[in-house]
Amino acid sequence: MRSSPLSRARKQAVTACIALATASLLSAQYARPRLTKDVTIEQKLNSAIPLNLAFHNEANQLVPLSTYFGDKPVVLSFVYFTCTSLCPMSLRETVLGLRRISLEAGRDYNVVVVSFDPHDKAEAAAKAKDEYRKQFDKAGYDQGFHFLTGDETAIAKLTSAAGWRYRWDQATKQFIHAGGIMVVTPDGKMSRYFYGIDYAAADLRMALVDASKHKIGSPVDYVLLFCFHYDALQGKYTLAIVNILKLAGALTLLLLVGLIFFLMRTENKKKNRVNWKEAPHAG
Repeated sequence: MRSSPLSRARKQAVTACIALATASLLSAQYARPRLTKDVTIEQKLNSAIPLNLAFHNEANQLVPLSTYFGDKPVVLSFVYFTCTSLCPMSLRETVLGLRRISLEAGRDYNVVVVSFDPHDKAEAAAKAKDEYRKQFDKAGYDQGFHFLTGDETAIAKLTSAAGWRYRWDQATKQFIHAGGIMVVTPDGKMSRYFYGIDYAAADLRMALVDASKHKIGSPVDYVLLFCFHYDALQGKYTLAIVNILKLAGALTLLLLVGLIFFLMRTENKKKNRVNWKEAPHAG
C-alpha cells in the first residue's frame, strides 16, 4: 500500500527532528534538512529569562514562572504534549537521568516542563505529569516536577529568552524543533545546555550543583567540578586537562616536600644516635 503525501511528510518531519536531536552541534559543513531551517537551540549562557511571565500549571492555576525559582536550580524542558516522537524521548531521558542521581526533586532542584504549543491545555499537562510519575518512581516528584501551558505571547517570550528556536510545519501539521534541555540558576539565568535526547546522570548532577553555586551537593561534587568543566560547544562536561595538570603538579610538590622532610628527619635521627654512642661516660 502506497503511503499518502501527508504520511510521507510526517515521516520526513520526524526524521528531521531526530536529526536535530542527534546533530544539533555539527559543523555547518554538513547539510541540514530543509525542514530544519531556522530551527536550533541557541546558547544564551548567563542571560535571564522573564520570571514574571504567567503560565497555567497542571491544576489549571495561573502562576508566575517565578513560583518555581528563587532557592534552587531548575531543569527547563520545552516540549509539546501532542508530539509523538522527539518530546516523549527527551522527557523520558530527563526523568530517568534525574532518577539516577541522589539529589531530591523539590528539595534540591525543580523541573519545569513548558509546552510551546499554545493549544495545549492543563488537562494535557496533568496527563503528562501522571505518566512520567510512574517512570520517575521516586520521592519528590509531585513537589519537584511541574508541567505548564501558556498563551502564545508568554511562550514566545520565554522560548526566545532561552534560545529555543522552533517552527510550525503546515505540511505535516506539527512543530519542527531540536532536542535538548537546559539548567537554569535559582535567580533565572541560563546556566547549562544539553543537546539531543541522551542526558548523562553525572552531567545533570554536576550542572545542578554548578547552577546552585554549590549550595547543594557534596564535597565529591566540588572535586568533580574542578576536574571537569562544561564544554559549551558540545553541551556536556569534559575532562579539564589544565586543572588535572595543576592538581598533579600540586600533588607532586607535596610529595617532594614530604620526601625531603622525611629524609631530613631520618638524617637527624642518625646523627643523634651517633652522638649518643660517642658521648664520654661520666666517672
